[in-house]
Amino acid sequence: MKPFQNHRPLRYGRAVDSQHIVIVGGGAAGFFAALAGAELRPDAKIVILEKSPQFLAKVKISGGGRCNVTHACFDPRAFAARFPRGEHALIGPLRQFPADDTVAWFARHGVQLKTEEDGRMFPVTDSSQTIVDCLLESARAAGVKLIANCGVEKIARRPDGRFEVMTARAGNGTRCGVPGDLLVCEKVLLSTGGCRTPALGQPAVSLGHTLEPPVPSLFTFHIDCPWLRDLSGISVETVRASIPEARLSECGPVLVTHWGVSGPVILRLSAWGARILHDRNYRFRLQINWLPHCDTEELERELESRRHSQPAKLVIHSPIAPLPVRLWAQLVRASGAAEDTRWSTLSRAARHKLGEQLLRSEFPVAGKSLNKDEFVTCGGVRLNEVDFKTMESKRCPGLFFAGEVLDIDGLTGGFNFQAAWTTGWIAGRAMAAGLRSSG
Repeated sequence: MKPFQNHRPLRYGRAVDSQHIVIVGGGAAGFFAALAGAELRPDAKIVILEKSPQFLAKVKISGGGRCNVTHACFDPRAFAARFPRGEHALIGPLRQFPADDTVAWFARHGVQLKTEEDGRMFPVTDSSQTIVDCLLESARAAGVKLIANCGVEKIARRPDGRFEVMTARAGNGTRCGVPGDLLVCEKVLLSTGGCRTPALGQPAVSLGHTLEPPVPSLFTFHIDCPWLRDLSGISVETVRASIPEARLSECGPVLVTHWGVSGPVILRLSAWGARILHDRNYRFRLQINWLPHCDTEELERELESRRHSQPAKLVIHSPIAPLPVRLWAQLVRASGAAEDTRWSTLSRAARHKLGEQLLRSEFPVAGKSLNKDEFVTCGGVRLNEVDFKTMESKRCPGLFFAGEVLDIDGLTGGFNFQAAWTTGWIAGRAMAAGLRSSG
């Protein structure tokens, strides 16, 4: 395929600053690319441009302010299987730079990680600032130039294969604080994060790429059910949540909120069903099995046994473990049983209705809210347009991608950050290795 050209001179008399590598986007992937490139080519001139005032903003707020750096899953295939989009493409990259390499990298840079029971890995300080400081200090020590409040207006590929990167104008009409209005470089990395709007993906499109339409991933469900919302704050460690019409089912913790349901099991469902649920305008039936360790027959035997073991007890006051008392009471009411019903007077039909509520509660979902700790988008640069051995564009030589700008998104639990570290590391090394000029 002939290399994509979109060159129209961008100078118009402006000053020009020469760099080897320009990285657009100062998040996890962009920083890891800069550090990997600087390690391989210490003489390289590398600059990170971040349009917002703060570098690594998503790292700072992720994981409730603790930063879920990665996940303790060290088999590349098993790790890649946690990505609803990008599983096949990521197997190779995760062999180059898997999760244990991330753990080792941070250890070499003075940050120890710990593993929690569910496999999530955090800094031992339980503070995302530890990760932010590590990356900022490492970048400065490596001589990487960091420029905040600096968006990019346009990128053009010149006939000689180099790139011209025009910075955006600030609100006062001046260009952002770059030593020159125009950056000329050999390699460009787009690590701008999820393409939540078409404008965010425009630099990739302008250089010949196609965007898969962006839709949210990792979101919680709105449910207009008064008795459920009255339980806001209650959590259950293990439920099975299903969306029958989408043939989706996940098992894990659930949290009842004042708007509906959240928690890991809901976030996983939202990730796997991102496009299907978007197409349904986030209106569908959610089914919850509150006792996934019981099948129908086992539950029937348990309910029947209570007629004999505790006949005088009120049903509403005797929950089946591990259900919280308040949740049990609402499920009993939802089944139609009266408040004063005792186990001895609970009829066969009433037991059946209670069993249905326990194993197959149904709720109408009527909307979503984005997860506050992880802002993940399904969609981005089409994967078959990128060489995942190097993260270089197949359409525009010298252009690279890393992180969520690609049509890759994983489940909650540290998987998306690992994709950022992995693709950033590969892109940074490949860019540095391909430089023609010396520092």
